[in-house]
Amino acid sequence: MSTRGRFIVFEGIEGAGKTTAISIARNMLLLSIPEVVTTREPGGTLLGESIRSLIKASSSEPMDTRAELLLFYAARVQLMTQVILPALERGAWVLADRFELSTFAYQGGGRALPRRMIEELSLLCLEGIKPDLTVFMDVDPERGLMRVSSRGPKDRIEQESLQFFKQVTDCYRTEIKHYPDVHVIDANQPAEDVELNVLTLFRQQLQSHLDG
Repeated sequence: MSTRGRFIVFEGIEGAGKTTAISIARNMLLLSIPEVVTTREPGGTLLGESIRSLIKASSSEPMDTRAELLLFYAARVQLMTQVILPALERGAWVLADRFELSTFAYQGGGRALPRRMIEELSLLCLEGIKPDLTVFMDVDPERGLMRVSSRGPKDRIEQESLQFFKQVTDCYRTEIKHYPDVHVIDANQPAEDVELNVLTLFRQQLQSHLDG
């Protein structure tokens, strides 16, 4: 059995069901894995949660798209160094609600920042670190936003237009082709079908890990 943990990231737009999927995966893994760490972006550290508040809060001062990009990477670097890498070294499995693919989708696809800019910042900040597996919760933007609307007041990003989220979704679907280990789950399905898909995937991941 490998002594290093696994780094698994859940991606998707708002309303895709990432939080629920992570909870399902965590509960199943804990039956066999001694330590499972869950975290989120931006956030997961004291600094990251402060940055999350800045990014999510509505304000009369518009946030420059480059400032937003830099804030996400500042939170990401802190999360990597303080939480993710130490956990993996202990042998823990890390389940993350978002990682770098979100930046390509939101700041690249949604905000139309140049891909090269994001790639250069990624190389500087993460030095090529990638998830062992990316689980893309693929939901139609209309359905995702309907789910978000039922939760209550929306944050700054949730208030973006349907067109914005269509661009983000299209970018997600393109960008996942650059990732070698991606599993796509149709998050438009009924909740019980999504749960079954998540459980099946993680039983396979766990068995592969134990066999390795």
